[in-house]
Amino acid sequence: MSSVFSKLIDKTSTKYGIRQEQLIRGIVGVATTLYFIKIGYPLVTFAIKQYQKGKKQTRNSVQVPSRDKNDINNANNSKLYSKAGKANVGLDRKFIKQLIALLKIMVPGWKTREAGLLTCATLTLLARTFLSIYVATLEGQIVKRIVLRDVQGFSLMLARWFAIAFPATFVNSAIRYLEGRLALSFRGRLVEHAYKMYLSQQTYYRVAALDTRLGGAEQRLTDDLSELASSVAHLYSSLTKPLLDCALVCIALISFSSKMGARRIHGPLLSCVVIGLTGQILRLASPKFGQLVAEEASKRGILREAHARISAHAEEIAFYGGHCTEHRYLITAYKSLVSHLRRVLALKFWYVMLEQLLMKYVWSGTGLLVIAMPLLYTTATSGNVALKDDGDGGVSERTRYLTTSKNLLSSGADAVERLMLSYKELVALAGYAARVSEMLDVFKDAALCKYRRNIVGSSSRTTNNTTNFALDNIIELKDGAPVIKGIVRESTDGSISLIDVPIVTPNCEIIVPRLTICIRPGDHILITGPNGCGKSSLFRIISGLWPVYGGTLIRPAENYSAKRERPALFYIPQKPYMTVGCLRDQIIYPSESQTEDCCDEELLKLLEEVDLRSLAEREPNGLDSFGDWDSTLSGGEKQRLAMTRLFYHAPQYALLDECTSAVSLEAEAVIYETAKRKGITLLTITHRVASLAKYHKLLLRFDGEGGWTFGPLEAELRDIHKEDAKIGIS
Repeated sequence: MSSVFSKLIDKTSTKYGIRQEQLIRGIVGVATTLYFIKIGYPLVTFAIKQYQKGKKQTRNSVQVPSRDKNDINNANNSKLYSKAGKANVGLDRKFIKQLIALLKIMVPGWKTREAGLLTCATLTLLARTFLSIYVATLEGQIVKRIVLRDVQGFSLMLARWFAIAFPATFVNSAIRYLEGRLALSFRGRLVEHAYKMYLSQQTYYRVAALDTRLGGAEQRLTDDLSELASSVAHLYSSLTKPLLDCALVCIALISFSSKMGARRIHGPLLSCVVIGLTGQILRLASPKFGQLVAEEASKRGILREAHARISAHAEEIAFYGGHCTEHRYLITAYKSLVSHLRRVLALKFWYVMLEQLLMKYVWSGTGLLVIAMPLLYTTATSGNVALKDDGDGGVSERTRYLTTSKNLLSSGADAVERLMLSYKELVALAGYAARVSEMLDVFKDAALCKYRRNIVGSSSRTTNNTTNFALDNIIELKDGAPVIKGIVRESTDGSISLIDVPIVTPNCEIIVPRLTICIRPGDHILITGPNGCGKSSLFRIISGLWPVYGGTLIRPAENYSAKRERPALFYIPQKPYMTVGCLRDQIIYPSESQTEDCCDEELLKLLEEVDLRSLAEREPNGLDSFGDWDSTLSGGEKQRLAMTRLFYHAPQYALLDECTSAVSLEAEAVIYETAKRKGITLLTITHRVASLAKYHKLLLRFDGEGGWTFGPLEAELRDIHKEDAKIGIS
């Protein structure tokens, strides 16, 4: 077959007067072009169809039929922000803006530690490129000495080879070390910035209770921040080194080939054309890795939250016997993640196959062709260029050229391949950048009291057709989110006032349309009513946890509290929070023992007032004893320990939410008398009005239908038994 082909080439060359070399080049070029058209045309057609299909779906999605305004608002309330986490993630302008903003956080200036590490990493990568070129040239010299059987020259080259080994291995290790240091530094900057936003202005509460865009910030604050930092650090090395390799290797290869008599244009031009075509094909065939990474991170977060919920509520689940239900939910979350991972693996299978075909075989064939051009289509002497004759007719010099060129091309091809593979890493980076940027945006909105959540359920409370609160008359919705129009002011006399303030849940359910009360220091108030009537919600509004959607809230100013060296408000729930730390930390929380000047005798006296001094005495280290206090102490002990916390801080107002439900009546009496003796104004939520009435002056009673009464406790107690049956107070 080869002889027939050779004869055909000879006849065609003789007939048309075309040189055989040019004819062979033309045939190879046409065959290569047809091959790439055969592979690329179906991919281009498929991409065009997908683009037109997506454009058609977008056009159809904006054609919304005319509907009633209320219907549209209701639909928006439940769906508007649920799609935020499903937005397309890719290499677009939005990604560039997000990446620039994140880079400003990770590298805040040129005189920072991160800038120094980046400079060291760049110099190390540059040194590695020069070492690669030198090693490729050295290998060519070694092969030449072997062909010439030059023992002395071979020994000298081999000595150079071993001499270069130490700096080469040092540089390689330094690249990995600096990449790891960069990742840690980037992560440190991101963590510092994110934690500062998360733990300021009650953002941690607002994003969990008032905003539904994140679902849970734990996954993003831990895994996503780490992955983003590692991805940026690795991508810097993955992009910088290949770019340096491509530039310097191409210069060295062109210079070396020109010495052998090769033309400077044909080989590099062919390489650029092949690389450009394969790059376009891979780009068109590439799946949306950014979207896939973002979805995977989201599903991993859901699975983690499911495990965390079981750990947090293990006792309740065990009492209910709900293990089957929780098992079903865990399996559902796990199968959702596995299904997504299978889809990713299937997409990667075909993409990696195409990638290997183009990069391993097509590029290798192109490299062999580029190397062969100077040897096949030039004579020993071409113009002014002559091969160095070492007595073997130029064989050793051509062997040296072949070995050196092969190594340089291998380094260049490896660099280009890493650039191609970096596209996937860049798209994966877009996924992490989108999730972290969304988290930081939500933190900013929460700090500015801008909340977005999926509103479900009724927007008003209706009972027996007697009370109907229209949502539009109480709060205003804009783009599916409630508008905060209330006014919050600071009082100079230490009083708390609510003037026409509605009690509205984060789900936009109106519990009380308007509430007007005034509480002055010394006005001890009992707050009662059926479940879900707004008792605890009132505390959240007074504390600033929930926004004021209307009316005016006046509460003690910070400078008023600072002058008296005591906090304005202090909340004690029914189930107190036990922090991580020793017994001393439980008493002085949220203060810290390192910054708080408190003597042991004072703390022991506080424990004695609630009959818990034995708790410190039975521990080997006393107040400095560590333990899992949340599981070690009983419910009553935790409530009494929380009251020592109240006595220690001695606030102006104590917001007590069923905080003595697990203690005896005798201990309860001591607690309330001690609080009043310390000048603490009590705002107590309870269902036991009769037993706590003697410690309070006023009664605020909710009826569960949006109504309320507020007045002296003595007048209210006259009708307390009549109202018990109606509102369910025991």
